[in-house]
Amino acid sequence: MTQKLAQTQYPVHDLIQSRWSPRAFADRSVEQDKVLSLLEAARWAPSSYNHQPWSFIVATKDDSTEYNRLLSTLVEFNQGWAKNAPVLILAVAKILTDDGQTNRHAFHDVGLALENLILQATSLGLFAHQIAGFNADTAREIY
Repeated sequence: MTQKLAQTQYPVHDLIQSRWSPRAFADRSVEQDKVLSLLEAARWAPSSYNHQPWSFIVATKDDSTEYNRLLSTLVEFNQGWAKNAPVLILAVAKILTDDGQTNRHAFHDVGLALENLILQATSLGLFAHQIAGFNADTAREIY
């Protein structure tokens, strides 16, 4: 694993200092128990009123059909490098509460869940790269 430590002004936890977002990935799969560990870490993130307004769509190269479906939601530039990642995960925010009210904290809460997921990945010797360049309409249509 390549170590690339952030040059912090003040001490931070090792997981924070060693987390970074590469665009190059090794051609090897990630064990299912590690993927489940990432999702478990996300599950334990704090959220407003404990709504946990997140869900995740996971695709691995073990299922090329599903992997290519999820990959197709990314903009072309991101598809170019992300196609080498062994796992793709799409985070989904539930922006309405069960009683139909807008959850104005949903995106914040999903961000907390993703940070847990990313730090868990770092602790397992994995890397994660967050991608904002995707087509939300395509993702909604497909999923």
